Amino acid sequence: KLMSRTRHRDPARNELVSRSLESAQQCLFNQDYGTAFVHYLLVLNLAPVLKDFASESFRFTLFKWADELDSLGRIQDLFDCYEQALELFPSDEVIINSMGEHLFRMGFRDEAAGHFHKALKLKPDYPEAKENFYRVANWLVERWHFLMLNDRRRNHKYQQAIQKAVEGGCNTVLDIGTGTGILGMCAKKAGAAEVYACELSKTMYELACEVVTANGMNGRIKILHMKSLEMEVPKDIPKRVSLVVTETVDAGLFGEGIIESLIHAWNHLLLPPQSTQDPSRPPSQAGRVIPAGATVFGMAVQCLEIRRLTTAAAGELHSPVSCSSEDDSTEPYTTERLSRLPGGYTPLTEPFNALDIDFNNVQELEGLCSREVSRVRLPVTGEGLLDALAVWFQLHLDQQSSLSTGPKEDTCWEQAIYPIQTPHNFPLRPGDELIVEISCRDAYLRLCSVAVARDGREFRLDDCLDPDIPRNNPGPSGNPNPSLNAEAELCSALACLGTEQSSGPRDYTMLECAEMALLNNQPYHDSFRRALAKLITNLKDARSIQGPSKGQGLEVMPLTDPPSGPMDPGPDPFYVLDVSEGFSVLSLMAASQGQVKAYSSVEKTQHQAVLRRLAMANGVPEEALEFWLNQVEDEQAVLQRPSREKLWSAIILDCVETCGLVRQKLMEKATLARCLLEDGGQIFPERIVLYGMLVESDTLLLESAVQGQEPTLGFNIAPFINQFTVPVHVFLDLSTLQCRHLSDSVELFILDLMNTNANYTNRDVMVQASASGRVTAVPFWYQIHLNEEISVSTFNQDSHWKQAAVVLHQPLAVREGDWVRLAVTLYILLDECISITMTMEAVYIYK
Repeated sequence: KLMSRTRHRDPARNELVSRSLESAQQCLFNQDYGTAFVHYLLVLNLAPVLKDFASESFRFTLFKWADELDSLGRIQDLFDCYEQALELFPSDEVIINSMGEHLFRMGFRDEAAGHFHKALKLKPDYPEAKENFYRVANWLVERWHFLMLNDRRRNHKYQQAIQKAVEGGCNTVLDIGTGTGILGMCAKKAGAAEVYACELSKTMYELACEVVTANGMNGRIKILHMKSLEMEVPKDIPKRVSLVVTETVDAGLFGEGIIESLIHAWNHLLLPPQSTQDPSRPPSQAGRVIPAGATVFGMAVQCLEIRRLTTAAAGELHSPVSCSSEDDSTEPYTTERLSRLPGGYTPLTEPFNALDIDFNNVQELEGLCSREVSRVRLPVTGEGLLDALAVWFQLHLDQQSSLSTGPKEDTCWEQAIYPIQTPHNFPLRPGDELIVEISCRDAYLRLCSVAVARDGREFRLDDCLDPDIPRNNPGPSGNPNPSLNAEAELCSALACLGTEQSSGPRDYTMLECAEMALLNNQPYHDSFRRALAKLITNLKDARSIQGPSKGQGLEVMPLTDPPSGPMDPGPDPFYVLDVSEGFSVLSLMAASQGQVKAYSSVEKTQHQAVLRRLAMANGVPEEALEFWLNQVEDEQAVLQRPSREKLWSAIILDCVETCGLVRQKLMEKATLARCLLEDGGQIFPERIVLYGMLVESDTLLLESAVQGQEPTLGFNIAPFINQFTVPVHVFLDLSTLQCRHLSDSVELFILDLMNTNANYTNRDVMVQASASGRVTAVPFWYQIHLNEEISVSTFNQDSHWKQAAVVLHQPLAVREGDWVRLAVTLYILLDECISITMTMEAVYIYK
């Protein structure tokens, strides 16, 4: 009956379709996906009427063949297959979403976002596409876009400066890095005759086009999808312009390439500047830039949180952020909002003027990187350890108007943090002078603290020869750590690595800031050590009752006489596997227990080097710690038996991402891990419990979505940029978040990794409001239970984890005593992988 639908006047054609369909099905049965795909293409092109019948089999074949092509590195062939599939099924949201996933994995985030967005337009409730779009939205439209657009003061000052310039005669305008197009629209609204804009990001370019059209300026503003450095006259714009407006600046001022783009603009796109020799030349025939210039300020600070994120192990492990005068290979600063750092900060000097720059002077811009290094001597006004130089700037829009990014300003900006990474944290005291070198290399402003002057003597920070300076490096708690000794616990000894002085050059190892924070999370490591020690003790008890296994003569250590340090794992060790994603020292801590053979799944060379170095410093035998991926043929199958005859005593899973979300595929991994444990073995952690609370926070609203047209000067921008609003806000620090607590913390959800039957997919939680207000968000965090007695929280001052929050699209008004129901759901996606998202929706209120 089916084939009768395909009957065609050409019998040969009918025969070809019939045989190809049979061949496709047979190849599919034989798992020959490439040949099956070719046959399906032939069938569906010759007989489109079969599309409905064959769509499921065709999808399955496509996805299997694409996975094979991906594993073989045949990327172009992979995308050719998807293009052919979409010619047949142009509105198939599953195929579109799948192609987006491949694009995202290969780094094509703009293109991936387009596919996810298209899939959602075709099927708005498609969970895989929604989850993927949320994931990529955080990459494509960073949260600072929302903050800046909600900063009405900043937008209004730019508008005033642009209006004054246009009314003064600057009637041709170029907006470099237009973003949503707001500055270009300000110029057009002010009366500019011609307005051009350029944007490199494909996502933001398309967004700007939509915004300009929605505001009635389509055709009146020409938007180019390109870098300004590639623009030419007359190819891209017909003539040089009289005004360039831009805000291509980062927290360190120069990090987004404003110097290079303005040099190019002055040489190729802008009219010559107003000359003092010819003041009569009208403004329409002279070029200028908004902002006109900037002043950079700095200040030395003590900050425990910065120290925790940038250095450990006596300064021999540090983050890749470095402002060393000898190293141009790394970024010189990171960014933080000083007012929201846990524990705050202590100024050690008064703010100082680090640099003045005139954006309307091309000779000054061109000579910036060739300036000689300048030295400033800063009087120390406060006592404390020197952790960083904090830097901010004042952006001079014109002669009358400016914007400050200072730490005490109500601003959408963060500050640039130049960490001090020396062998010893230098304690400063009033009366000292801090000597700072300032330069501009590789388009970065570099500030480097090089020395301290005290009592007529000068001490270089990288030498620290002052006999008054303590030799022991303060750890993350600010207290000097004891020297390494054989009986020191590993979690305490980590920060003591390499405290012995050597005459040779120092050997530094770099870790990311989040990895440094993990390494400095001593309570977490101590809790894990105690939990693992208890498990090993229990397993030893069980083995002592059962007797030596397989005649290997296992010697069970007396419980009253534990080993004083690491020992050889022996002939029948306990096998421990750490499959944490990224960097982890838990395998090393397991290896330090004695009689343990530990395997780490860390993949990066520098991570393995750090673990080897820490193992050597802590006396862990080389044979007690190995790297699992060096022995596993298929990296996709990390969870497998240690050997044909053995099972794992413990498997360590990394349950929570640093950003505050549960790891994807966690429950899938836990299910597999349980099958690989010996009797009495354990997954670490046993379970995780999700906690949350109701809060009112305008800050979260401003960071999550543009709040109407008022902050954007009446321009209709919110509906377009808010397409990239994500329901869960990550990397929060709840301890410093500006918010009002409207309830106590409550248990929201439990994930039991050792007992599948205890889990559920949905749970309703009743929360009573403890105060009246507007519920704008539900922040959440985790209690990670390593066993029945020992647990750690992701919400404490030592945690390397941040928190996350579900932000409500519509705030919910509550009164004290009201009850709010939260629906918490574990989503199991349809493609056989498990993704966990927390969607909490205030459904109704009980009076």
